Amino acid sequence: MPLGNIKMFENSFLAPYAMKSCNSRGRVHIEDEHAYRTCYQRDRDRIIHSAAFRRLEYKTQVFVNHEGDYYRTRLTHSLEVSQIARTIAYALKLNMDLTEAIALAHDLGHTPFGHAGEEVLSELMASCGGFNHNLQGLRVVDYLEERYPDFPGLNLSWEVREGIVKHSSAFDIAVSIKEFHPRQMPTLETQLVDVADEIAYDNHDLDDGLTSGLIKEEDLKGFEIWDKINRKINQKYAKIDPNRRKYLIIRGLIDLQVTDLINQTKTNIARFKVEKYTDLKKINNKIIDFSKEVKDLRKPLRQFLMSRLYHHYRVIRMSTKAKRFISELFCEYVRRPEQLPTEVRVRVAKEGVRRVVCDYIAGMTDRYALNEYKKLFNPYEKV
Repeated sequence: MPLGNIKMFENSFLAPYAMKSCNSRGRVHIEDEHAYRTCYQRDRDRIIHSAAFRRLEYKTQVFVNHEGDYYRTRLTHSLEVSQIARTIAYALKLNMDLTEAIALAHDLGHTPFGHAGEEVLSELMASCGGFNHNLQGLRVVDYLEERYPDFPGLNLSWEVREGIVKHSSAFDIAVSIKEFHPRQMPTLETQLVDVADEIAYDNHDLDDGLTSGLIKEEDLKGFEIWDKINRKINQKYAKIDPNRRKYLIIRGLIDLQVTDLINQTKTNIARFKVEKYTDLKKINNKIIDFSKEVKDLRKPLRQFLMSRLYHHYRVIRMSTKAKRFISELFCEYVRRPEQLPTEVRVRVAKEGVRRVVCDYIAGMTDRYALNEYKKLFNPYEKV
């Protein structure tokens, strides 16, 4: 479909409050438009083809990579967030291409070993500007990816970059950068990805927790949201096997939350009189949100996940080991930066050894970090 037809489609199908590609603030480095793809479609494809996106395959969600092939990774999580977000965007007539690009990019700045990696790098970088995975994600797409001869990074559109910086959830903190107007609410597409992220990790971490045996189905009885879906499944399928029932419950939990989010958001759009995307600058409230009823249903189960899964002693052990690996790698590279690969080491004079080492470690997969640790500290390991 020629670009002109795509833009006609956006104008006829998308809601007035959606972010249309023709209204984009553009890129830092000016490029000619593509004949068949909007700026957001090109952003999505650049993200998918980036090295940072591929490395998400071997970065931890909750369970370290070698714990099992069936657990979520940052890559599978990002794909699940994208699918949930696209469904909601379609229902609300938001820009699905922009939504998908932000969803696929939202974890590009994550370290190996999940949030444990971010915590230890934040401590190690406290005297040098700190570490935040949203900022690191922006650094990845603006600078660290090396693919084009005319500019550094991926040269993404302003709206996708804003979506990376302003991504916020229970585990993510939006950061203040003057370029992105910290006091203004982001696009509805960015707000949508924030909530799709929560829906995805709540329910899929629950699934992984049950698969791992760290939590049991009996532990979930008494949570109204779980019992509500469980009753429906048991009424329809009296003799279903446990694995299929678990899958159907997880699917039902996601569907319940997505449906409620769509309905409540439509109510919020009418309540706050959001008639065009620029109206968001005047509104200091999130528009994409759940109803109070579903918030109340979600809260106890989310608290349970925090106490019984994320703080389970085996997960804590994994996190503690991960922090030790990263801390020792960081200190050793800073002590002897000549051990860094040549293409990494050349940046030290300009950016400082600690920031270069931080970038290098943040870009590692779990597997690569473990291999580097063995090469540096195991005398019998080939280097």
